[in-house]
Amino acid sequence: MYCPMPGQRGIGVLVADSPYGSFKDPIGKPLVKNSSDDIDPTVFIDDDGQAYLYWGNPNLWYVKLNEDMISVNGSIIKDPSIAKVKGSPDPFHYQEALGLEKNNHYYLAYASTCCPEGMGYAMGKSATGPWEHKGMIMDSDKRSNGNHPGIIDYKGKTYVFGFNYNIGKQTMSKHYERRSVCVSEMKYNADGTIQKLPFWNPEGVKRIATLNPYNRVEAETIAFSEGLKTEKMTEWERNNPYDTGKKITDRIVISSINNGDYLKVQGVDFSKGTQSIEVSVAAMYGGTIEIRTDALDGAVLGTVKVTGKAEGDIFKTIKTPVKNIKGIHDLFFVFKGDRDLFYFDWWKFSAD
Repeated sequence: MYCPMPGQRGIGVLVADSPYGSFKDPIGKPLVKNSSDDIDPTVFIDDDGQAYLYWGNPNLWYVKLNEDMISVNGSIIKDPSIAKVKGSPDPFHYQEALGLEKNNHYYLAYASTCCPEGMGYAMGKSATGPWEHKGMIMDSDKRSNGNHPGIIDYKGKTYVFGFNYNIGKQTMSKHYERRSVCVSEMKYNADGTIQKLPFWNPEGVKRIATLNPYNRVEAETIAFSEGLKTEKMTEWERNNPYDTGKKITDRIVISSINNGDYLKVQGVDFSKGTQSIEVSVAAMYGGTIEIRTDALDGAVLGTVKVTGKAEGDIFKTIKTPVKNIKGIHDLFFVFKGDRDLFYFDWWKFSAD
């Protein structure tokens, strides 16, 4: 994990054995401490295996990384094609928050113009340029002071992520730097240039696949939620409440579940119909899960009762009958009870 160093300029690096952490500092100092531009790092690994670290505001800097990914190889370079020169024109309008992508061409995407920021991009023939500014992926818009791009390829399509401030504006009378993650599908022209997008569509992107409810689905599979958190938990095998126990496994679970919280799952394909649902939970004070279809106040497919007290690290599977349903539907898991209801690990439907 590469990040700006808190309280000082510089780019730090952390390592872990899992994407969930825990992360540790392997070198005890900044990986790079170069200038006042040391912010917003990104890493790109080219086809030959060479890794590069890029960063900077308002100038773009880069350096090669060694195979260990925690040390640099050679000198830090200030990119001459994007470097700001006082008094000269700035065709790139480069600001910060860059990302690098390869799709037959090399692409540098970044926050562009200020303020507000749009998302601009440049193309090059190598991971180190030279870069040629090609225009905007998305123009700046007064609805969001900032917009930082990230691009991924997924199942034959390309998506660009960024942000606006809609959540903050909906919940606070005064503006705060509170960012709502947004995504749009991005398309290329025949010559490799990128088709400009309008400002973020509040409807998001089209679903490209459905979810199989007859396989075990992790509870953190969420399209939208309210009031919930995810956390890593360790499950222990105990012979009695006073036993220190033996570690069974680590789980990623839904936590902080209270009355009225819910999670939404989109595009669930009930091709075989439904007869029952199994859920894996660990009870705190207990409560219920109302399973509703297509809306938060939609028809109730079934209600799971979770009983128990102070068993927050002991998971059990509860099987409950549900009404029969077919077709593709959105599901809402609505949680009811007093407080600190339970931990929720996974769910699975059966048709027979």
